[in-house]
Amino acid sequence: MPIKISSEENKIIAFLSGEIDHHVASSLRREIDIAVRECNPDLLVLDFSQVTFMDSSGIGLVMGRYKLMNELNGKISVQNPPPHIKKVMKLSGIEKLASINNA
Repeated sequence: MPIKISSEENKIIAFLSGEIDHHVASSLRREIDIAVRECNPDLLVLDFSQVTFMDSSGIGLVMGRYKLMNELNGKISVQNPPPHIKKVMKLSGIEKLASINNA
């Protein structure tokens, strides 16, 4: 599975890796949602530093997690997206929902 999840004080970090397409995105959603519901964090960080490819399913992944965190009065942040993925995210308007940062 191309995900590692860690939790800190009121924060969950999901380290994503590899290619994010329709098939992979559904399992990522499940894993992240389980962790969020168990921990109820104030912040969900999606680290894209090891993601090599992402189609529209990746945008849907971020948007769905934004909706979940919004329901829990939390925030979402996208960290370390490679330049080509950051470009797609900006074009999609994701930065209106989540901060996009490079560490």
